[in-house]
Amino acid sequence: MPTLGDFEARGLDGKPVKLSRYAGQVVLAVNTASRCGFTPQYAGLQALHERYRDQGLVVLGFPCNQFGAQEPGDAAEIGSFCERNFGVDFPLFAKVDVNGDQAHPLWQWLTAQAPGLLGSQAVKWNFTKFLIARDGRTVTRHAPQVEPAALAAEIETLLAQPGAQ
Repeated sequence: MPTLGDFEARGLDGKPVKLSRYAGQVVLAVNTASRCGFTPQYAGLQALHERYRDQGLVVLGFPCNQFGAQEPGDAAEIGSFCERNFGVDFPLFAKVDVNGDQAHPLWQWLTAQAPGLLGSQAVKWNFTKFLIARDGRTVTRHAPQVEPAALAAEIETLLAQPGAQ
């Protein structure tokens, strides 16, 4: 059975990043967009990253333009926007598809591991959040309207659990 560490994604700089670098950490993977009603959640994601990073949390942002074309910028524009407006310093990746035939393999895996409402695997909108435990296997899904701060208790529970990939 695959774990988070079996995947690779391209960073905003276009270089491949093996997600095995996050082995043993709690990971919050989020499909993001710069022109979405949920875009202010970047601030909450950054706050979680700052609050828990020393305990083993990493937030990973995956820009996606599949929902209302709300992430039209290129990598440089995305990175600049996130840093300038929200002080984002958690890892951001190159734009990905999260649904459909061209969905990134990581997102195919995430949606299969943690189906949505009524068992649907499709991501419904920007800022859908997936929490991955230290074991790299256990995944939970949270809807876009769930504010990042609402995940604090679950993150703390996952951080308290041992495990490595």
